[in-house]
Amino acid sequence: MKDSKAWLLKTGATVLALGATLLSTLYVTSHLKNPVAPLQPPVLGTSAVEVASPQVQPLTSTYAS
Repeated sequence: MKDSKAWLLKTGATVLALGATLLSTLYVTSHLKNPVAPLQPPVLGTSAVEVASPQVQPLTSTYAS
């Protein structure tokens, strides 16, 4: 009886872990990054806004106190 409970617990934990992994994989692959999504920073040399606006120095630090 004691061995069957341990076996059942191990099997249940394995099934739960595999199920969570499978569902996570399905979720991530269905929510891939959209390259034309709004609010994405422009890539250097490919944006019409960059050509029309004055050259701005890139942000080199994000330090905030």
